[in-house]
Amino acid sequence: MRLRYAYNTNGMTSHRLDDALALLADAGYDGVALTLDVAHHDPYAPDLAGRTARLARHLDRLGLASVVETGARFLLDARRKHHPTLVSVDEADRARRRAFLRTCVDVASGLGSEAVSFWAGVPEPGTDRERCWGWLVDGVRDVVGYAAGRGVRCAFEPEPGMLVDDCDDWARLAAEVPGLTLALDTGHCLVSGRYAPAEAVRAFGPALGACAVEDMPRGRHEHRAPGEGDMDLPAVLGALTRIGYTGLVSLELSRDAHRADTLVPAALAALQAAERRDADATARAGDLEVTVR
Repeated sequence: MRLRYAYNTNGMTSHRLDDALALLADAGYDGVALTLDVAHHDPYAPDLAGRTARLARHLDRLGLASVVETGARFLLDARRKHHPTLVSVDEADRARRRAFLRTCVDVASGLGSEAVSFWAGVPEPGTDRERCWGWLVDGVRDVVGYAAGRGVRCAFEPEPGMLVDDCDDWARLAAEVPGLTLALDTGHCLVSGRYAPAEAVRAFGPALGACAVEDMPRGRHEHRAPGEGDMDLPAVLGALTRIGYTGLVSLELSRDAHRADTLVPAALAALQAAERRDADATARAGDLEVTVR
């Protein structure tokens, strides 16, 4: 089994969407992680349903699968990054985030996407965290229930510094929201939580609904290209292979749009090389075991 790779459009914001998708298809990617944003498939521009139908046909022609990402920085508020969230103090703000996520579910349904990925948000200063937790559970239940009616999988992503910071926080949330899968960004495991990246894959493999594998320096939340951080990429890809993960494996390199023309093909080549290194190491270990016996 070989893994299926995708690239997040938040790292291609200097490209028109059609050009970005063509670049991915020509490079050999299996899919796209589509961040709905002002630059790419703006959910608040006119005729969303019609544009989504046309995009679905275009992805089909290119042979690209998709996941829908919801991490646009200023889409909902031009002056506050990632605001509002599911844990915002104001009820109207939380409702606005939930409505946006339901719109993302509609787009995912129209595209036939494998999942919609979203996150909690950072509690506002001075806000009781357990109160925030209640707001979060209510919001996630609302979105998951809506998505179930549309046949869409919801994958929730732990983000360093957010209310759901690591995989154990996700497990607590998932226990309260049946049907919620895990959107695992393995790079985040180098920043927070008690699991190394490959360990997280093995521990939470049955719950994976989406996965990202960009590199990251240990202890710093900086998304980097393969080989530019501390990720043991062959180990992570090997773990995904051995648990039989069949979903898209994405790269999220939102700070690298200025070099997407070269990074898109180079990153895929690096992922494929790392996958081969793990396969070769596994084969050598098997040969050695046979020899010893």
